[in-house]
Amino acid sequence: MRVAVAGGHGKIALRLTRRLAARGDTVISLIRNPAQEDEVRTHGGTPVICDLEQASVDEIATALGGADASVFAAGAGPGSGSERKFTMDRDGAIKLLEASTSAGVGRYVIVSSIGAENPPDGDDTFSVYLRAKAEADDAVKASNREWTVLRPGRLTDDDGMGTVKLTREPFRGEVAREDVAGVIEAVLVQPARAVGEILYVNGGEDPIEKALEAL
Repeated sequence: MRVAVAGGHGKIALRLTRRLAARGDTVISLIRNPAQEDEVRTHGGTPVICDLEQASVDEIATALGGADASVFAAGAGPGSGSERKFTMDRDGAIKLLEASTSAGVGRYVIVSSIGAENPPDGDDTFSVYLRAKAEADDAVKASNREWTVLRPGRLTDDDGMGTVKLTREPFRGEVAREDVAGVIEAVLVQPARAVGEILYVNGGEDPIEKALEAL
């Protein structure tokens, strides 16, 4: 399987890259900064310079390089202003979606956030972030791709436990980035269990595969 991961140097993306590479899959890591290439390679990815905010849809489609699946794990990041929440978290996700459609990439997984199901109206940066995520999710849901939306709670850098709680209903909690990467891996490997689903994920007691089966 060839998987294109946008935000390829991100904390979830690098963990996912390591997991997929260990399976023998090919990971195309879309990154903006050439200084990140070596670390991406260390985790098993093939770095491709592609700035989603600046690149055209056609340029992004070319960068996908015949991928079977696209994963949007990018983000404006902490400390960024409200404008970049829209240009990256919303528009970047939508451009990757459009490029995936153009390039014939059938599978699309987006890392969203708890709260995107009912984003607040405030002008503070976090409210804007949740609205940007909600609008990106809406575009994904309206697409003809085999999509999955993942909405984790508060992310941590704790060691992954390999166990989670997965539901279709919103619930709050926290989850290790490693376990989010594990869920992404699982829904890529067994898409039939997750296509067309909005899944909320936090720490829990069920092994990831069992949590998917229970859905």
